[in-house]
Amino acid sequence: MTDNFNPYQAPKAKLETIEPPGEIVPVGKGKRFATYLIDYVCIFASIFVFSVLVTLIFGQAGINAILAINSSLLGLIFFFVYYVIFEGIWARTPAKLILGTAVVNEEGSSPSFRAVLIRTLCRFIPFEPFSFLGERGWHDRLSKTHVISTRG
Repeated sequence: MTDNFNPYQAPKAKLETIEPPGEIVPVGKGKRFATYLIDYVCIFASIFVFSVLVTLIFGQAGINAILAINSSLLGLIFFFVYYVIFEGIWARTPAKLILGTAVVNEEGSSPSFRAVLIRTLCRFIPFEPFSFLGERGWHDRLSKTHVISTRG
C-alpha cells in the first residue's frame, strides 16, 4: 500500500454547514414566498401521510378519531410541530433545504430553541404574512432571526 491510497480509510464527504457570515444578508422576498409555499405543501403532505398511517393501523377507529379532531386544530398542531422540529434541530425546513436557505440568529449562527419557539409562535399572529410588505417579517423581527442563503 502507498501513503496516498488506503482502501480501508473511511470515506470523506463534504457537508453543508451554516457558516457565520461577516455581514448578514437576508434572502429576497421571492425566495421567502417560494419557501412558504413549499413548506405548506410539506405540512399538508405530512397530515395526509399521518391520516393514512392512522387509518391503516387502527382502521375505522382511527378514522373516527381523526374525524373527531377539529381539522383546524389538527392543522395548527402539525404547523407548530413542523416548524419547531425542523428549525429547532436543523435551522431549516425541507423547503429551506431545497432552496438553499437557513435560519440564523443576529450573530449569524444557528438560533437557540427559544428563538425558534418564539419564531414559530409569531407565525400565529393574525395577518403576520402581510408583515413582509415592510422591511422584515414579524416572526423574524420578534425572534431576532434572519433567513440567509447557504449557497454562494
